[in-house]
Amino acid sequence: MTHDRPSLGILLMLGFCITAPMGDAVAKLLGAHIPLGQLLLVRFAAQVLLLAPLILATGRVWRMQGRVLRLTFVRTLLHIAGIGAMFTGLKYLPLADAVAIAFVMPFIMLFLGKFILGEEVGMVRLLACIVGFGGTLLVIQPSFVAVGWHALWPLMVAVIFAFFMLVTRQIAKDTDPISLQAVSGTMACGLLAPVFAVGAATDLPILAIVSPTADQWALLAAIGLLGTAAHLLMTWSLRYAPAATLASMQYLEIPVAALIGLWIFDELPNGLAALGILITIAAGLFVILRERQIQLRQAAADREALLLKDPPIAPEQPAV
Repeated sequence: MTHDRPSLGILLMLGFCITAPMGDAVAKLLGAHIPLGQLLLVRFAAQVLLLAPLILATGRVWRMQGRVLRLTFVRTLLHIAGIGAMFTGLKYLPLADAVAIAFVMPFIMLFLGKFILGEEVGMVRLLACIVGFGGTLLVIQPSFVAVGWHALWPLMVAVIFAFFMLVTRQIAKDTDPISLQAVSGTMACGLLAPVFAVGAATDLPILAIVSPTADQWALLAAIGLLGTAAHLLMTWSLRYAPAATLASMQYLEIPVAALIGLWIFDELPNGLAALGILITIAAGLFVILRERQIQLRQAAADREALLLKDPPIAPEQPAV
């Protein structure tokens, strides 16, 4: 069992916030050329191929049983659904807009963390996340006007990944992150393979198989590498910090996505969306800074309580 270390959890989540939008950008590049089903299968197959040798070399355990196995299966289903919804949304939306809309997730996670996991959610943190949610709605509005219902794909991502992170939190302290990702990737491949048989029988476009070019193979490999690294960082972060704390930290993924979108796709959010993104980021940063202040005050209170319980022993005075 691993004790909470919030600062380390936040640092690991920062790595996720940088790596995840890089993987989304690669998926957006490939989305117009590679069917969704093939993207998902390659994504999870690469995860297994990357982690299996590491597990064998380090003697980690593949086996899971009981509650952990059941929750890992649920986590895998959520993972497939969440990535599929995000890849679909990226076909229609700018990268920064898609990521920003998905940031209704921290708002959902606060309630799920409070009512399902029993985590502490203070009123100030709740109000800050409501403000961040309002910023997200400002991003949705112009996207909905431009692409219609496709603007809601990131909302589906938010709901799915809120549950995904809470399930991960439930098993993160009892499983090795590398083993968890390898087992989850193997489960995903096992679930996706039969789907392709159905796709072949029904000629569904999203389940078609195409022959990638050399450049596309390189990008497919990058999706697997970045996706695996991102979710390892997320899993490790949840070993050390509560889900409600890390939810606000993820707001930093938005400016990273905006910079990547500008660099690769020459995309910039319009005025209303940009305002919404700024509000969302400000709300998230406020919660992060307040979380740090609470930790410092709690540490000081713990030290004071320890001193009151076991005061230092004064040196004996020499007899007169």
